[in-house]
Order: sequence, then C-alpha cells, then structure tokens
Amino acid sequence: MGEDRSLMVQGTPPAVHYDEEERPARELSGWAGRLVAGVAFGIALLVLWQVFRPLARGSQFYLIIFLAGTLPLVFLAYRARAGRDEKPGWPDRILAVAALVVCLYPVVTGYDAFLDRQALLAPADVAFGAVLLVMVIEAARRTTGLALPIVCLAFLGYAYYGGLLPQSWPVAHAGLDFAQIVDALYNSGSGFYGTPLDVAASYIVLFTIYGAVLDLSGASRFFVDLSVAAFRRSRSAAGRTAVAAGFLLGTVSGSGTATAVSVGAVTWPMLRRAGYPPEQAGGMLAAAGVGAILSPPTLGAAAFIVAEYLNVSYLTVLGWATIPTLLYYLGILLAVEIDVRRHGVRAVEAPQVSAGRLLLRYGYHFSSLILIVVLLALGQSATRAVVYATILAAALSFLDSGTRLTPRRAFTALAAGVRGVLPVVAVCAAAGVITATTTKTGLGAQLASLLVNGARAISDEPGVVLALTVVLAAVALALLGLAVPVTASFIIGWVIIGPALLALGVPAPAAAMFVFYYSVLSEVTPPTALAAVGAAAITGGRAVPTMWQALKYALPAFLAPIAFVLTANGEHLLARGPALGVLWTSLAAAVAVAALAVATGAWVPGVGPAGPASRVLAAVAGLLLLYLEPVVIAAGAVALLSAVLITIIKKPTERDRRPA
Repeated sequence: MGEDRSLMVQGTPPAVHYDEEERPARELSGWAGRLVAGVAFGIALLVLWQVFRPLARGSQFYLIIFLAGTLPLVFLAYRARAGRDEKPGWPDRILAVAALVVCLYPVVTGYDAFLDRQALLAPADVAFGAVLLVMVIEAARRTTGLALPIVCLAFLGYAYYGGLLPQSWPVAHAGLDFAQIVDALYNSGSGFYGTPLDVAASYIVLFTIYGAVLDLSGASRFFVDLSVAAFRRSRSAAGRTAVAAGFLLGTVSGSGTATAVSVGAVTWPMLRRAGYPPEQAGGMLAAAGVGAILSPPTLGAAAFIVAEYLNVSYLTVLGWATIPTLLYYLGILLAVEIDVRRHGVRAVEAPQVSAGRLLLRYGYHFSSLILIVVLLALGQSATRAVVYATILAAALSFLDSGTRLTPRRAFTALAAGVRGVLPVVAVCAAAGVITATTTKTGLGAQLASLLVNGARAISDEPGVVLALTVVLAAVALALLGLAVPVTASFIIGWVIIGPALLALGVPAPAAAMFVFYYSVLSEVTPPTALAAVGAAAITGGRAVPTMWQALKYALPAFLAPIAFVLTANGEHLLARGPALGVLWTSLAAAVAVAALAVATGAWVPGVGPAGPASRVLAAVAGLLLLYLEPVVIAAGAVALLSAVLITIIKKPTERDRRPA
C-alpha cells in the first residue's frame, strides 16, 4: 500500500509528544541518547512483563524497580535550568546515580527486612529516604517548574510544624518528627509508592507506549488528513478541521498542549488563509487540544487515578466521560460557527482528497482504538486491553511500506513511550508527598470541613450550602490548576475538595469527575494556560489574548460539570441512571451549552448579532438550564427564548444597513 501514500494530504506530519505537562526535554544524542533510549526500552519490557507475569514480591516492589529505572532518566533528559545545555553535565550524572542508589536501597539491603522496619526506621533508612525526597522534588522542578515543589515543601512544613499550631485551630495536629515523615514517604503505600505512582507505572506508561506506536504507524497523520478532507467545502471548514483533528489526534496523545501544537502545525496555514486572527486561531487550537484530556478512549493521566481511587474499571470512567466530552466539543463547534459569521471567515481551497478514499485506504488506524473499548466491554483489564491494541497497531503498520514498525522503529516507539511518561512519574512521585501528609495529619478532612463551614456561615439552607461549596471548590481548583499540572491538580483537589463534596451527599463519581474537569480547565486558564501558550507559539499570536480566546471557546462546556454535583439529576450526565433521565438531562445541558455559546460569542446562530441584553439573558438561561430540575429548566428556556426574540426584534433590516 505504500504507493497510495499520495492520497494523504501533503505537508509535514504532526509531531506528537506524549505528555506536555512538562518543560521541554533535551534532544539527546551520543552516549546520553543511547543510554536513555536503552534504559527506557528496558523499562518498557519490564512494564509489559508486569502485565502478564507480575513480579512475585508484590506491587510495591515493582514500583521501587520502576522508579529506580525512570527517576534517573529525568536528570539526564531534563535540564536543571532553562538554556541550551543539551548534554547532561556532571551534576546531572551524579544526581542520576544518586537517584538509582536511593531507589534501590530497600531492595539491595533486604526488601523484607526493610518492610519490617516500618515505623521504626534505622538511621540509614532515614538518610536514604531523605535523599530520595530531595531527588523527587528536584525531578518535579525540572519537569514542571517551581510551583509543585513549593506546594510539596508547604505540605512537608505543615507535617513537621503543625504540632506547634494552637490546638484549638481546626488544622492543628499532634506533629510529626522527621523520621515519621520519611517513613510515611519511603516505607508505606501512601507516599512515593502510593496510588499516583502505581497508576503511572501500571496504566499511563502503557498508553504512552501505545500512543508512540500508533503515531509511528501513521495514525496521527491520517487523523489530521481525514479532518481536512471531511470539511473541505464549507466556510467553516478551517475551524471544523482544527476541532475534529484535535479530537482525533487526542486519542493518540492524551495531552492538551501536545495536541494543540501538533494540530496547529498542520492547520494554522489553513486558518490564516481563512481569515482567522492569530489569537483567535490559537485559542481555538488550545481549546480543541485540551479536549484530548477529555476524549475517550485515552483520557488524560488523571482519569486513570479516578478509576483507581474509586475502585472502578477504566471502562466505567470512559462511560462517565462520554456525554461531557460531547458537550465540550458541541460548545467549541458552536463557537466556531459563530465566529465564522461574526468575523466573515471565508472558505479556503483544500487538497482535493476524498474522505471516503482516505477511510477506505487508511481507516484501519481506528481498529486498535475500537479494540480497546471492545476488550474493556468484554471484561479485560485496561492494561491488557491497551497491550493488545498496541500489538494490533504494530501489526497494521505493515499495511503501509512507509510506516512499517521494523525492529528498529519498534525499539524507538517503546523507548519514546517510556520517555514520554517521565514527567508524569515525577509529578506522581511528588504527589505522594501530598497524599502521605494528608493521610498522616488528617488535613484533607479538616480543610473540607473548613470549606463546608464557610458555606454554612452564609446560609443554613442545604441547597445553598451545596451551591456555595461547589462555587468555592471550582474557584479553588481553577486557582490550583494555575500552579501545578493537571495530574497533580486532580490529586490535590481530590484529597481536599473531594471530602467536602462527599460530606454534602454528592455521589463519589460526580465529585471525582467534577474535580477532574476543573483540574483540566487549568490548561486554558490565564495566566498559565500551557495549551494556549503552545498554540500561540505556532500562530505567532500574543500569549495572553490567546489564553482569553481559549477560555472563551472552552468556558460554555466547562460550566457543565457544575451540573454533576448541584442536583441528583446531575449524575445522569455521567450516563448514570435510567435511559430517559440520561436523555433529557443531556438535551437540557446541550441547550445550556448553546446558550452560553451565544453569551460568549455575541451571536445567535441563524439570527444574527446578539446585543448586551440578549447576551445577559443567554448567560442566565445557560446557568438555569444547568440546574437540572424541571421548574428551573423551564425558567431557563424562557430566558433563552427571550434572548432570541430580542435579537430578532433588534436585528437590522436590509434597508437599515443601506447607506443614506
């Protein structure tokens, strides 16, 4: 089939990066490149072995080996500071060796004896654990910046000095000495080797390997080409192409920033010819890219942690995410259609490639994605499902001579998949500091109580208390997301915000997905919207205006998660409950998204420009419609109808538009 490559749209294929919560990694070559690739390949084989033949010593033993293999790579692959030091220096090499030694210390000194010393660590245990703590925080700094290390240090300070707080304070505790802190981090299941790292080592790394194989098999190029071919005759073609490509390419990368940059590299020339300003195009690309974190079947890393925390299957989480994902992309597509009419976007010439021919020739790239869902539905574990899908993608690559996964390319894919998970490993290990501290001190329950009591200080009405708590939680999560990556934001949010929502009777799935979606929102929230910054670099637009445009595109559908938790009917949006309930709540939420798109876009589709009064009414209608109770929905429908009628009445006639 190699001779049919001419069917594909001409241009540079998108370069997919498998996680972009991180700072840019080094482009390694020479001995360093070979070493990192070789170790990463070995870790990939260990990960695959663990799926079918788990190590006999247990999960924590596997996590120790996994961290010992990946943490040293962080110091070789990521710079200590911004600059051009592409080759690891002696400090990097020393840190890599030190990380290897302190990770393997529990194994080489007697693993069972080490576990027996839990809560009674020897001085050497404390010393090695303290060094590993420094290593983990430095790895997080190199991959994500200063914010997460500062948060970790704040939690450590609270654990150590919390006993000095007045005991009448709600957040006071008995206090922990340094050995107790190290014990909780180094020799327990709630610290470095807790749920976050377990998810990274058991699930996320397999999906990054799968994404690397799928990319090298030509899938990412096909998804973008298919999007271009599908919409080539419409005025909205350029915008629709960017959104569709973001959705499809997100199934490969699972990363918002990577998807925005990859799609932008291909579609920005088309968007520019159509007349999109750089900031507006960048905002659209960022919003479409963030959908990668929300889009089944390869949601972002935090979704795997949701499944682990709630002890449900990954397929269940995919089911919860389906309707919100559709609402999210509905909001973006409505915004695209509105902008086409507001800004006079024009149609552009696209390569004359038939979408049908592309599907017939290269549609097999969807097979592995479908296989994941089918295997999950048949009861296979997520880990085995993604391994089988990876094998299928590798086998199908031989249908095209230009993308065959030869042994050399297979080596590259496995190594790239493990290297892509390094920043997630650093974040998840650092998150162990936060989870261990909250577990040991009870901080999560105390902060949750403060949040609920703050809402009750304003009103005793249960509905009002819940609404105020939800608003405060949304603001707190949005602010938290400004500082730390999505995965860390979810973990911190869940241990603090989750208990508050659960205490008010919100079901655990609704609470978890609320925290998940608002953690994702940070990718498009000024002033640190990573997806928008990446898109602005492609379009040449100004970063901050691009962030605001991205927020405009994403905001209507991101208000929908509030509906999860405000009323009992909100759970229906997670596909939980009777089919009729799921149907009517989904329709109401879709109308709410449309109303919010009118409010942010200042245009009523099919009518014309919306004035201030219509926009205010549309915004009120959207918020009312998201409160999924029949009487309130009726009020929202009346408000939306009023907004449309006012727009129709005030719409200028053709005679009004003629010059005098």
